[in-house]
Amino acid sequence: MARVETSSSRPYHLVIFGASGFTGQFVVEEVARTVSEGPKGNLKWAVAGRSKQKLEKVVEQAAGVLGKPELRSEVDILVADVEEPDSLAAMCKQAVIVLNCVGPYRFYGEPVVKACVENGAHHIDICGEPQFLEGMQLNYSSQAADKGVYIIGSCGFDSIPADMGVLYTRDQFKGTLTAVESFLTIGSGPDGGCIHDGTWQSAVYGFADGPKLQGLRRKFNHKPLPTIGSKIKRRGSVFFSNEIQQYTVPFMGSDPSVVKRTQRFLAEDHEATPVQYGAYAGIGGIGNIIKMMFAGMMFWFLVKFSFGRNLLIKHANKRRLCFMEASSFQFAFYGEGYTEGEDPSRGKPNGKIRTLVQGPECGYVATPIAMVQAALTILNESTSLPKKGGVYTPGAAFAKTTLVDRLNKHGIQFSVI
Repeated sequence: MARVETSSSRPYHLVIFGASGFTGQFVVEEVARTVSEGPKGNLKWAVAGRSKQKLEKVVEQAAGVLGKPELRSEVDILVADVEEPDSLAAMCKQAVIVLNCVGPYRFYGEPVVKACVENGAHHIDICGEPQFLEGMQLNYSSQAADKGVYIIGSCGFDSIPADMGVLYTRDQFKGTLTAVESFLTIGSGPDGGCIHDGTWQSAVYGFADGPKLQGLRRKFNHKPLPTIGSKIKRRGSVFFSNEIQQYTVPFMGSDPSVVKRTQRFLAEDHEATPVQYGAYAGIGGIGNIIKMMFAGMMFWFLVKFSFGRNLLIKHANKRRLCFMEASSFQFAFYGEGYTEGEDPSRGKPNGKIRTLVQGPECGYVATPIAMVQAALTILNESTSLPKKGGVYTPGAAFAKTTLVDRLNKHGIQFSVI
């Protein structure tokens, strides 16, 4: 069971590391909104990062935005830097959970994970980089288990809606669910929005390091998961989806990797039937296909070479890349399986289900909500987590908790259609 109590030497339930970063400032505001949801209605928290002055500014900003002047005196400030291991150790010794908002994680994430494991703090990140996530599992899961520490990755838009959405679909299906396809659509708002340069760098280097990821996965020596029911069919690179009535491409983010890791954990540790998963994203009409193909070819060419990666990063705004704000998201899940009383080892699946997960702007609204609710779930439901520590996906960590109910109350809605 996770250790979640504060003490005189570990005074904070939560420490937000990277609180002055582009995403971190929104996480600060979300924590401030939800302090009453902490253990026994109380939440002790602090912010951390390299610059005390910038952290003070973020707390001041949150106090003004939320109309909570008490934040100025109630929220402590810790100075910590990924390049100074002693400062990370000091931070982790004071925290029950570190909310790590410092990316790209491939460059800055491992020192924080290492410090958390060594100093007894649980760790939550919002990483969408499979190479980092799976590398942390390979290198730290055993040590984290020995220490009773829970390292839970992808607790933002990447990949809580997808991972918990598959589990929600499984739990709502009356029988044995065997396969799910998800279709992501984004609703655009009228105002300008931004991708921070850290998010952009994650995408650039993530695409470049595909071959390294395959080599990493071979080190696990995993046996293939058994296929129950009809094998899920691979769709084309671009196809018209009857499900969402628009052209669609395979989803290139971390969701497929995260969901598969969850299904492996549940199959191997809980003898659950593994659910096959396919992830897709809607791109609209013919005009968008042409634009995407041109942009995609340029991107794929440039990321293969160091000069191209430097060009992509250099010519992105040093602070952010702006685009039309995505004001909402929706995942439609289409599942199939065997209804109650049917034998999954015989014949084809005879039952279907459709569920939705929908919510606000994915990057800087839904992500802080998901991250903070994941942390609050650890604090309030430690007995429902896996029996031992380790490096986990959201679905593996939270399968037996009320995280979905918590998200429903905060604007990320799960429903059956």
